[in-house]
Amino acid sequence: MAGLRIGFDIGGTFTDLVLYDEASGRIHSHKLATTARRPEAAVRAGWRTLLDEAGFSGSQVSNAIHGTTLITNCLVERKGAVTLLLATQGFSDVLDTQREMRYDIYDLHAPQVEHLVPRPLRFEAGERMDAFGGVIEELSLDSLGDIARRLERAGVTDSVESIAVCFLHAFTNPEHERQAGAWLSQHLPQLRVSLSHEVAPEIREYERMSTTVCNAYVQPLAATYLRQLREVLREVGFEREMFLMLSSGGVSTLETAAKFPIRLVESGPAAGALAAVFYGELLDLPDLVSFDMGGTTAKMCLIKDGQPAMSDHFEIARVHRFKRGSGLPVRVPAIELIEIGAGGGSVARVDELGLLKVGPDSAGADPGPACYGLGGDAPTVTDADLLLGYLDPGFFLGGRMALDRVAAETAMAGLAGQMGLTVTETAHGIFRVVNENMISATRVHVAERGADPRSLRLMAFGGAGPVHAYEIARALKMQGFVCPASAGVTSALGFLTAPPAFEFARTHMERLDASSLIGLDEIYAGLEAEGRRVLKSAGIADDDMAFTLKADLRHVGQGHEISVTLPCTRPSDMSLDGDLRPYFFARYEVIYGHAHTHLDLEITTCRLNASGPKPRVVLPEFAAGSGSDQALKGSRPAYFTETGDFVDTPVYDRYLLGRGSTLRGPAIVEERESTAVIGPRGSAEIDRYGNLVVTLVA
Repeated sequence: MAGLRIGFDIGGTFTDLVLYDEASGRIHSHKLATTARRPEAAVRAGWRTLLDEAGFSGSQVSNAIHGTTLITNCLVERKGAVTLLLATQGFSDVLDTQREMRYDIYDLHAPQVEHLVPRPLRFEAGERMDAFGGVIEELSLDSLGDIARRLERAGVTDSVESIAVCFLHAFTNPEHERQAGAWLSQHLPQLRVSLSHEVAPEIREYERMSTTVCNAYVQPLAATYLRQLREVLREVGFEREMFLMLSSGGVSTLETAAKFPIRLVESGPAAGALAAVFYGELLDLPDLVSFDMGGTTAKMCLIKDGQPAMSDHFEIARVHRFKRGSGLPVRVPAIELIEIGAGGGSVARVDELGLLKVGPDSAGADPGPACYGLGGDAPTVTDADLLLGYLDPGFFLGGRMALDRVAAETAMAGLAGQMGLTVTETAHGIFRVVNENMISATRVHVAERGADPRSLRLMAFGGAGPVHAYEIARALKMQGFVCPASAGVTSALGFLTAPPAFEFARTHMERLDASSLIGLDEIYAGLEAEGRRVLKSAGIADDDMAFTLKADLRHVGQGHEISVTLPCTRPSDMSLDGDLRPYFFARYEVIYGHAHTHLDLEITTCRLNASGPKPRVVLPEFAAGSGSDQALKGSRPAYFTETGDFVDTPVYDRYLLGRGSTLRGPAIVEERESTAVIGPRGSAEIDRYGNLVVTLVA
């Protein structure tokens, strides 16, 4: 039976909603400003408006999937719960010793990563496991009693909300962590408990501890937020199960997300990458770059052979934006992308050297850019886009929000005065600087993965993405770019293309030989049983479940490993020399350019991806158009880098451009949630699904 599905994404500046009607294939969308202090308020208003405009009620919606930046923002802004750490005796300072590496070897005063649990809130338990899970010292319950006594003496018992438990080698034998968790639940029931063997059951103590601490730090906030969100959806008539997007691109139940909120980090950007994959399949573009520019950040992701690259670890809240090692490491599966502080709300300023800088700080939704007229007085990217003629002040968000050109000029004039430039020169400077930031990030991201941007197209979406796509594609000498229909809310559509999916991992260290593959069957069988249990709780039938086996492998003696997908359902079905070694060497050569085929291999971690069926999204085909003239709204001056001046530019109504309509740049194409800018070297065509396909000509 066909139903209604809603995907909704709460970003730093705007909240996006998409309703997909499976019966007709129609997509309804809505975009409104995020209510930062109470994000559920925008969700309530957005659902009501979206349902009213589409002519449905909340009770008719069969499925809802949500993504949020709340978890990331909580960690970046350090606004989580007061959290305790319980570690093995002698190991509570692992958060400080970290990897004993400086992320900037030339800066002797580079600040260390500031962790989330100060030393007075770290506790140690008398216990010890060896590396193989053998008990060296039994857990001392008396040492746990010291937690309650110290909290009471300090008078902070009521202010502490959460505790992370991370014992040495708990990933091989979690019994002591389970005992500690049971004791804490009984004696300190007000605390939410995160156990490392549940959050990140993998080798490498610092990363496992950091991940568990991050999970504990955001868990109370996430639980409250998800509960309020669930209540809001009931208010609008939606009573069914709500799902949440994971950073890996899978979908989780509300209960799992509340227990492991760290897996929600980067859930919104992950949906954008999935949306790019979906449109890439429609247009037969297996290789492209997803470009999602919103109000706060820009996210770029290389899609290769129809799939984004995956990683099992990344960093949050880097002290130095592009320095690896300067952030909080977390070990959760995630889509590999690069995200920088470059959005419509990114603030422009002059630095101490007198140079123009844009971002990473953002004006957000309140007060927002100066042109919003809500009290913001700092010039932003949106103000520059308005003054350069790309945006229509009377048609922002389809006319639901008017932009104040005078306020934008006033804010820009202040910055122009500091630099000795005109308002137009300053606005164009902001436009070029933010573009260059995104161009540089995209170039690095693509090059690190061995791709050539000249063979790729840009898939541009987000509220600001289509405005800046032309200049980015031109600078990278790409073939062109594509703007999907309803580009401003494309990420929210990505939620509706994602299957229920979860990844499970278990560390297992072993040198591989022909007989060891048989022993791995039992480990993967246990992971599969866990996957079946979680999928079943999400309502997935056994026949609809799919499982993919992966392994982290390395040469014996190496310190780091690479993840390899196993071409089997059971490891014993493989041959070590005929299957596994060639698979590993091929992957190794892609990454490092050579392979040591004479060396032995060892496995460090077994991984299994459990997924349900991929939801179908079938878009209706657009009616054929009679040409672009019928969609012409008028013209206005717009500034283009190639001409170095304003050019009278035709403006088109995207909703009146039918299939087969063609445009020659320069041109501006407007829809409610976004505006596409096509420069002088661009030519565009509307494809059968309403996508704006732009080709760059020499």
